[in-house]
Amino acid sequence: MDYYTILGVPKTASEDEIKKAYRKLAHKYHPDKGGDEKKFKEINEAYQVLSNKQKREQYDRFGRVFEAGGAGPEGYPGSGGEPGAGWDFNWMWGNRGQGFGPDVEFDFADLGDMFEDFFGFGARSQQKKDLKKGKDIHVDIEIPLEATLKGTIKNFSLSKMIVCSRCKGSGAEPGAKINECFSCRGTGQVQRIKKTFFGSFTKLGICPECNGEGQRPEKPCNVCKGEGRIRDEEKIEVFIPAGIDTNQIIRVDGKGDAGKKGGRPGNLYVRVFVKKHPLFERKGDDLYALAEINFSQAVLGDEVEVTTLDGKEILLKVPAGTESGRVFRISGKGIPHFGVPRGYPGKGDLYVELVIKTPKKLTKKQKELLEKLKEEGL
Repeated sequence: MDYYTILGVPKTASEDEIKKAYRKLAHKYHPDKGGDEKKFKEINEAYQVLSNKQKREQYDRFGRVFEAGGAGPEGYPGSGGEPGAGWDFNWMWGNRGQGFGPDVEFDFADLGDMFEDFFGFGARSQQKKDLKKGKDIHVDIEIPLEATLKGTIKNFSLSKMIVCSRCKGSGAEPGAKINECFSCRGTGQVQRIKKTFFGSFTKLGICPECNGEGQRPEKPCNVCKGEGRIRDEEKIEVFIPAGIDTNQIIRVDGKGDAGKKGGRPGNLYVRVFVKKHPLFERKGDDLYALAEINFSQAVLGDEVEVTTLDGKEILLKVPAGTESGRVFRISGKGIPHFGVPRGYPGKGDLYVELVIKTPKKLTKKQKELLEKLKEEGL
């Protein structure tokens, strides 16, 4: 049902022409004057839309999709064929997929498309998308625990899409012209008219000829075949900050796949795994280690050397009468706090658990001394 046809006016009709046509037809078909009630409702519905500038613009673009108070389809429950009855979406959901005429079949997905185009979620958001942007790359690397004490550089090779050296990313043979796409006239988008249960409406989509780029090279690059990039190995250098821990991720901007034909490159995301250490156990930014001492050192007290994670030796004072399993804290000898600027304080601690060493082999003299100690109750 076309509103212009109902009122008998062309699509270019002025507001006065529409009003004049409506009054003439309303007078002729008014039910109180013996006219056709159904026809009168159609005339009234058409005039309500075409006499309103905004509704008319919507109708011209989307058909009856956004008509105000239009009656539902014949047999549709809840509308009663009355203007202003509105659509019963519960009924429509329950009857999705049914045919509503020889030329129109209802697809419930059209409802989403309709609102996307009308409110700008579809076409305008699609325009904002960078179709040529390169993909992000995710890699895992492993570092020793010692590398967390200070910032370090990690170098590795990565197979990825890089800018084509022949065409410099343009996708065209050197010297070849890059022409505007004939199909989309450089916009990168084409219109398609979709006929649905709600009416016919226009939807913008990516141009299939230029893949949304809006231009095409006269002669594609022989190396990259017009894509502006090729797959190759690239040497990557990543800075690993001090204090990093397992499963933390470093983002390297622009080191993902190169974009198509000069498009923005993706990013590189490096997930770090810290190797387990044979002597030190990490808990947060603190380190835990074991140190063996002799029985005499535990009883009489002594100073023992303890090796820290950076390989340096420090003296730990062991008080007389120390028992096996006692833990000593050495402040500031743990892992730097992640994200703290260089030069600022901020490190975890080193916890050393002392274990009294029991010898498996003794000399004759050692046995004699231990026998005497045994006699003395030790």
